[in-house]
Amino acid sequence: MTRAFLILIAFIFAAYGVACILDPSLPARLAGLQITNGDGYAEMSAMYGGLQTGVGVFCLLGAFRSSMERSVLLLLVLGIGLLAATRALGALRTEEVLTVYTWGALAFETFVTAAAAALLSRAR
Repeated sequence: MTRAFLILIAFIFAAYGVACILDPSLPARLAGLQITNGDGYAEMSAMYGGLQTGVGVFCLLGAFRSSMERSVLLLLVLGIGLLAATRALGALRTEEVLTVYTWGALAFETFVTAAAAALLSRAR
């Protein structure tokens, strides 16, 4: 069960990460952001491309190396959990209408966090 979950999450993170490396304006367009200079372009490439790909590769390592499984699950609980929590906080703090991008990301992050937490508690 854990292996299948980690493989699925690895694929999602790595696929989105590679897409964002190839086109750093992709996450900006989806989130309604504008890249106004080279620093912004590099930032989108690094945070949405490099970091997402790295999380995906780490999940794949955890799927096939049992010694890393708990560390990967903990990364997902803490890293993605805090991502979800701060996204929710940001959503609560704005008076602007949120799009399917934010609600979809929040749903995905909440699912990943809850599933990883459940799997982590079973692994103890």
